Amino acid sequence: MLADDTAYFSALREREFSRLDSTGCAYLDYTGSGLYAESLIREDTARLLRSIDGNPHADASVAERIECARVEVLRWLDADPRDYTVVFTANATAAIRLVGESYPFGPLVLASDNHNSVNGLRRFARKRGAPVRYFPMDDEPTGSDGLLAYPAQSNFSGAQYPLSWARDREVLLDAAAFVPTNRLSIRTYAPTFVVVSFYKVFGYPTGVGALIVRHDALKRLKRPWFAGGTVERVWVSKRRHTLKAGPEGFEDGTPNFLALAALGSGFAFLREVGIDRLHRHVTGLARLLRRCLEENPRVHLYSPAETASGVVTFNVEGIAFGRVERAARDANIAVRSGCFCNPGAAESVGVMGAVRASVGIASNESDVMRLVSIIGELR
Repeated sequence: MLADDTAYFSALREREFSRLDSTGCAYLDYTGSGLYAESLIREDTARLLRSIDGNPHADASVAERIECARVEVLRWLDADPRDYTVVFTANATAAIRLVGESYPFGPLVLASDNHNSVNGLRRFARKRGAPVRYFPMDDEPTGSDGLLAYPAQSNFSGAQYPLSWARDREVLLDAAAFVPTNRLSIRTYAPTFVVVSFYKVFGYPTGVGALIVRHDALKRLKRPWFAGGTVERVWVSKRRHTLKAGPEGFEDGTPNFLALAALGSGFAFLREVGIDRLHRHVTGLARLLRRCLEENPRVHLYSPAETASGVVTFNVEGIAFGRVERAARDANIAVRSGCFCNPGAAESVGVMGAVRASVGIASNESDVMRLVSIIGELR
């Protein structure tokens, strides 16, 4: 990690995340959720106190903010608005379900290392009589028929998979764990669908995710129902309806307009920090944690040796992963244990679960070494 980066993130932690040191918390669960910068809360509170924001179906200024948020998301992910649009959802899981219930399934190809939200697509595919198959993550998906669904970054181990797989075939790319600390250019790889959750990116607001989708693919989705806000017109006597064109036809009810207005501040904050500097910061800390844990002969590591993420997943020989998490929590260190809703990744390394430590924007070496010390004391 560069000395300039260390000084930068130290000052950032003092300015934006001082509650960590005031409470003595070492937060190492960024794959679970990001932490919000204090300035984002102040800015949004000030906006809410000075604004009179009503239903976007009637308030043109609020509707305009939602459209500005779509533009911000496309800019963040380097997606050409001539090719892509953004459907706002409650989270990445809701975005995946939207595809599942609306996609004209042929064969479905799933990575074995997938979050259960992606595994759930197999229920929709089988309901339509489509074949489903898995491929191991030490292999590469073959063929170009049907829909391929895989993560840009494993939420279990932090392993990252080739974005180039998204080229020249139908792909749903789960980017929820990847984009908080990695640059993604949709323009370069042209995936059909990309799903994200914004609370994982900048901690605030919660309850907002997105499906970034190619225009041609959106036209092929067939919703199994309709709701308020998604329709141009409904006839009761004729039992007919007409969906709105574009993303509004896939956003159920009234959008979370107050939360969507806060996205702009989050993106501005990320631009100020710089995604490349943030990536260097988290990968440097993850390498430090890995090196320290490798010195303990009782620790079994499941994250890649040359990690490009901020995730280090492990077990301690002879000690249940739940007990390791409890010991860390008792020391005010936030980590996660279990299979993290990713049974395929756990099965591939022959365990029922593990401990996951994931560093992020406000993490520092002291946080890492506190966890290392706790692991070393376990008996």
